[in-house]
Amino acid sequence: MTLPLQILVLGHGEMGHAMEFLLKDRHKLSIWEKFPQNAYPYAALQDGAAHADIAILCLPVNPHGEVVRQIAPLLKKTCLCVSIAKGLDEAGKTAAQIFAENLPPQQPYALLYGPMISEEIRAGRHAFAQLGSRDPAAFHVMQTCFHHTRLHIEHTFDIAGISWAVILKNVYAMAFGMADELKLGDNVRGFLAVAALHELSRMVQAMGGQIDSPYHLAGLGDLITTATSEHSHHHELGRKLAREESGNICGEGLHTLKMIHRHRLFNTQKYPLFQMIQSVVQNPRDVRPQFEAYFEHLYRR
Repeated sequence: MTLPLQILVLGHGEMGHAMEFLLKDRHKLSIWEKFPQNAYPYAALQDGAAHADIAILCLPVNPHGEVVRQIAPLLKKTCLCVSIAKGLDEAGKTAAQIFAENLPPQQPYALLYGPMISEEIRAGRHAFAQLGSRDPAAFHVMQTCFHHTRLHIEHTFDIAGISWAVILKNVYAMAFGMADELKLGDNVRGFLAVAALHELSRMVQAMGGQIDSPYHLAGLGDLITTATSEHSHHHELGRKLAREESGNICGEGLHTLKMIHRHRLFNTQKYPLFQMIQSVVQNPRDVRPQFEAYFEHLYRR
């Protein structure tokens, strides 16, 4: 593909604004927003999709199916569809599964996951991600897309691995917020990192990914960012749950727990830390004793 690229950003929330910051001065950028709130010159979906070399879905995973079905007949055969969504839709499907089920068989698609906090990107700070795609050509297109920006990407073929690592890490990030709110200390934080990665590795393998995928940017990298950043929604969710605040809380990690339970995506009994987090979410009472019971069960002598 020749420069500049024609890029369609779908969704103008936090990450849509981050992509705009990175790309607006380097490429021909169109932005579509389903619910426009101002006089920004948003593109019509039909026009933006028909001309795009890359379509970046900066949307929650739930509307992915609807939007992908709308744009699929309009896209050029070479247009690369990329999602940054880190959740499950109401059917328990990942963004990768939604792409695979709704795009033409030869339409290229990829996932972009890693430590990419929107506020830091827009402040000109470095960000990092893995691009999951079957075809290395997709990685080279995205390298060209982000050339001379501070978003650094690396390639992986393990789409299932990074999809489940990045989705499930939101659940574990809440445990860090709980522990910090309860002032359990730095030792517990270190333990949680090890326990979370151990369980993530086994979960990812059970869901068809490579056992080591959670130890890279979409897993460990994004876990550390989400579990410790002051900008992290899921860390704050954990704090709220530790304070026994159960009203008006929402987030991808909470929705992930609900979808895993509803669709029985895997056996959660094999993963004690995951089960403890799920128990707190279902009944945010006496959170400290739930942590103590978890430690006692794990290290029963």
